[in-house]
Amino acid sequence: MKQLRHSLWLSLTMMVAVSQSADADTLPVNLIDKNTFLKQHNSSHNSLLLSAIPTNAAGKSVIPSLSQKGSSTAGVLSQNNTPTDNRNIVVPTVPTPATPGTAIPPAPDVRPPAEIPDYLNPSPNPLQFPTRPEEVRIQGTQPITFQQALELAQRNNRQLQVARLNLERSRAALREAQAALLPNVTLSTGLDRSVSAQSELQERAQPQFPEIEAGASTAFSGTAQLSYDVYTSGERSSRIRAAEEQIRLNELQLEQTAQQLRLDVANDYYNLQASDELVRINRSAVTNAQASLRDAQALEQAGVGTRFDVLQSEVQLANATQELTNALSQQQNSRRQLAARLSVAQSVSLAAAEPVQIAGLWNLPLEDSIVLAFRNRSELQQQLAQRNISEAQRRIALSQLGPRVSVSTNYNILDIFDDGLGVADGYSLGANVSLNLYDGGAARARARQEEANIAIAETNFADTRNQVRFEVEESYNSLQANLANIQTASVALEQAREALRLARLRFQAGVGTQTEVIDAENALTNAEGNRVTAILDYNRALARLQRAISSSQPR
Repeated sequence: MKQLRHSLWLSLTMMVAVSQSADADTLPVNLIDKNTFLKQHNSSHNSLLLSAIPTNAAGKSVIPSLSQKGSSTAGVLSQNNTPTDNRNIVVPTVPTPATPGTAIPPAPDVRPPAEIPDYLNPSPNPLQFPTRPEEVRIQGTQPITFQQALELAQRNNRQLQVARLNLERSRAALREAQAALLPNVTLSTGLDRSVSAQSELQERAQPQFPEIEAGASTAFSGTAQLSYDVYTSGERSSRIRAAEEQIRLNELQLEQTAQQLRLDVANDYYNLQASDELVRINRSAVTNAQASLRDAQALEQAGVGTRFDVLQSEVQLANATQELTNALSQQQNSRRQLAARLSVAQSVSLAAAEPVQIAGLWNLPLEDSIVLAFRNRSELQQQLAQRNISEAQRRIALSQLGPRVSVSTNYNILDIFDDGLGVADGYSLGANVSLNLYDGGAARARARQEEANIAIAETNFADTRNQVRFEVEESYNSLQANLANIQTASVALEQAREALRLARLRFQAGVGTQTEVIDAENALTNAEGNRVTAILDYNRALARLQRAISSSQPR
């Protein structure tokens, strides 16, 4: 009789809950535009979104905003996350990452985000080589925002530093080429003392004045020379032009490296956010599995459940715990990947300080985005700069066949000590004209090589242009698809939460099975993962689109 009363009470509870759920399914529909939807989505992740996309009178799709009466998302989560004691499964204890729309909770040895601290910067010595374990041991974790990650990358990234050094080297090469516009001036001096062997023999044979060294002389000489190439058949100006184009090429390479670095940092940061959310989702799955195991054990003890249901719940909890362990490992790897990209100090790890939310909008149509990419992409300008360098090298090769005119002058002095004649000086002026009549065709062969390089640069320009257009189209289409996926995943998430709630009520009332509860838990885990994946894939597509256009915002 006691078990019958308990069963009747659970059935009544089930009927009331189903009745409340039916009332909650009547949802008012308000039409909003895409921008309003995204603002609402980023400001509050606990509201229902989009069950359908109706069309207005103009035939354009609009986005409905849904509100639900009854329990909120936070309430559903609190019901699903009921703690339970489990004597068979050991669940790892980790800090729970922040849910979307909430701040990150404080955790041990994790500092709150603020201005970029100096201890994040690496050692100024690039040749530093740690030799002790304590030098590489992680002392703490610093949460950073996406903008702070970009600032650290601009400051510390090694590839960007190499690109800057290449630019400095090319500027020095330009100064070397411009030196040919000025004359060369050389100055040389010498002091010589010589003793003739023949004079020494004569002195030995006929000594006259022993105090005077026979045949010895000391002379001082000096020469100043100035030379200048008046005409080089275009070689000098071509070398300067090639050096200038090389600077432009390295500047474009620096820009390309900076843009690619921004994309890499964005991907690393979003991967870290994804790993944080994966940990949160798997922790929620573990909590749900614990609640299901508790219900199964309670029903078994009441005599209305079976040992098979308990075993199923224990297996589900074990699987969820394993997924959580793998998610924790992936989270650590994502943190170290971001730290390596930003080249922070050896003893510091990084964490994401921002919740998962839509990063922004792209309001330009596809055609305007393609044209903007053609105008901004440094890769296209690099091919033009490479073409100009090859053209300058071709002129340098052909200049070897032309005449060359140079002038020079020098002034020299000579003083032989103790000769009583004093200092003598002299000078010379000269002009030289040279012409290479025959070099076996080497100069023209080098010119033909550079002509081939010009054609290669032009072909690469066309290929890069096609690749740029494809990157823009791919990113743009992915952006639109993931925006729709966010809307669909948000609705599916609320439906999965409601389905799990009903499955548990049915199981508690004895009209459902443990398999239905397990399936609902798996569906909820997948729905949460799909929603996070859709948001992060949207952000990644936006980052790729910004990279494809070489602009953080459409202009």
